[in-house]
Amino acid sequence: MLDYNVRGENIEVTDAIRDYVEKRLTKLNRYIEESAKANVNLRTYRSDNSGKVEVTIVLPYVVLRAEDTNADMYAAVDNVSEKIERQIRKYKTKINRKSRETGFKGIDSHDEIPETDVDDSALQIVRTKQVDLKPMSPEEAALQMDLLEHDFFIFKDAESNTDSVIYKRTDGKYGLLETAE
Repeated sequence: MLDYNVRGENIEVTDAIRDYVEKRLTKLNRYIEESAKANVNLRTYRSDNSGKVEVTIVLPYVVLRAEDTNADMYAAVDNVSEKIERQIRKYKTKINRKSRETGFKGIDSHDEIPETDVDDSALQIVRTKQVDLKPMSPEEAALQMDLLEHDFFIFKDAESNTDSVIYKRTDGKYGLLETAE
């Protein structure tokens, strides 16, 4: 069951938009068995009259995140809802396939990976996050990275117990960086 936290930046969150967000995201309850919090951020840009919707749902075994920018805020909510639903189906399909092949039972809980917004004109760190590295296999880390739609993911390799980074290469394949001890 999802609990909603809807907030706005440069926009007043009206009851109508809040109800619409909750109505669209309530459809996800059929996939989510435990209680979870859905953080929804609505933002408008005055420069081009567009709106951006960001949704993050932290579950015990995975973090789901999607965003969409559109001139119509309601259309952006629809698109984000569909993206999150695709992520859940993709995750469940991969987990079911993996459990049939290897007896894998799921991913441990994981905090959202660090996001750093960098201004190209000046190398200035504008955001810092700390994460707890959870033990997992490189395959599980690649799955988590894909679900978050990020280009890299930091994790602790369960087999070697070393801090590692998996990243998406420009050719679409994955690279793995392992730390030496």
